[in-house]
Amino acid sequence: MPDRQLPSDPMIRALISQARAAQISRRGVLAGAGALSLMGFLAACTGRVGGSDSTGGSALTAPEDLSSSVKTLTWANWSFYLDEDDDGNHPTLQAFEEQTGLTVNYDVSIDDNNTYFAKVRDQLALGQGIGADTVCLTDWMANIWIASGYTQAFDKAKMPNVYANLNPSLMNPSFDPGRANSVPWQSGFAGLAWNTEKLPNGLASVDDLWNPDLKGRVGVLSEMRDTIGLIMLSQGVDISSGSWGDTEFQNAIDVFAQQVSDGQIRNIKGNSYADDLINEDTLAAIVWSGDITAINAEVGYDKFGFALPDSGGTLWSDNFMIPIGSQQKANVETLIDYYYQPEVAAEVAAWVNYITPVVGAQEAMADIDPEMVENQLIFPDEETLANAFIFRALSNQEQEKYNAEFEAVGLGA
Repeated sequence: MPDRQLPSDPMIRALISQARAAQISRRGVLAGAGALSLMGFLAACTGRVGGSDSTGGSALTAPEDLSSSVKTLTWANWSFYLDEDDDGNHPTLQAFEEQTGLTVNYDVSIDDNNTYFAKVRDQLALGQGIGADTVCLTDWMANIWIASGYTQAFDKAKMPNVYANLNPSLMNPSFDPGRANSVPWQSGFAGLAWNTEKLPNGLASVDDLWNPDLKGRVGVLSEMRDTIGLIMLSQGVDISSGSWGDTEFQNAIDVFAQQVSDGQIRNIKGNSYADDLINEDTLAAIVWSGDITAINAEVGYDKFGFALPDSGGTLWSDNFMIPIGSQQKANVETLIDYYYQPEVAAEVAAWVNYITPVVGAQEAMADIDPEMVENQLIFPDEETLANAFIFRALSNQEQEKYNAEFEAVGLGA
């Protein structure tokens, strides 16, 4: 595979030039004179965030790979996260199956990192299959899986497109240096969405969600780092820095708890928040960026708007991994490598509207939809990135404490 030159757009240049400065978790500052590298927000977590695994520290062993004889695999992913036609088929996935002879069960079973992990953790800890041969999970959760020995290392020789076309600024996150056990699928923002028919003036700030006129019609994400991260940003806290702690987190939890107890917040959900927007149970919400494009496509017109709050949104990435118990390792590597072809990555990005990690996808987009080459949800520039922040790495103690406090409020919703 010949070397590819990086796109000339200022985002990529700035990201790479700033690349290796920060040691932060899933979120990090992208402000000021320069932008933080995408590696920065992936270089976040170090060590086992989830605490000791149930193997007692003994190494898990992957089972025999049956890829040469079993031509099928299951891919667990989030909703609105793969190109889809009017019949509900996935064109790029169909093309992959035709090219390779492999059959892929695309399983939209991930609604939230924690709930998915809770479903499969016991099997992972025993080195057993979990019903999925590859999963796409967020950076901080990828850290837990890798540090706990719950993933299989890639055979890089079988993934030439990945290691030729992965944006160099994403190659060495601290939780997986050299990308031995994970590679990015997509990246994106958490921000604000609203029903444009009911709220024609839109939303500019997190505080707009607390407007009394929206009582009982607001939704927020069950991802603590996104919902609390946006509230903390609205309170002037730099969530990417190490300068905040329990006090700042508690201030945000207090606002969250108050809005839940007052009935302002109706729902706390993962990807299923889309249903609440569509059926108008909620009119405004904290959401993930690309989903709004997909939801608008589903309803047939631009019914919902999206924006980063004036105080800033969050930035994150989801990653392919192969669970320790999978017996389809080589087949998964073939799948991942296929999606690292720039033309294929551009097709996916044009539909999902998330940030693609594939070098060359922006140039390929010009042949698919020239109007999307400058789309800020796919190829964000420095100005957009300057208003997006990566939630800093949490210690084990903080992780347990903050999750418990967030979930305690959520139980009252």
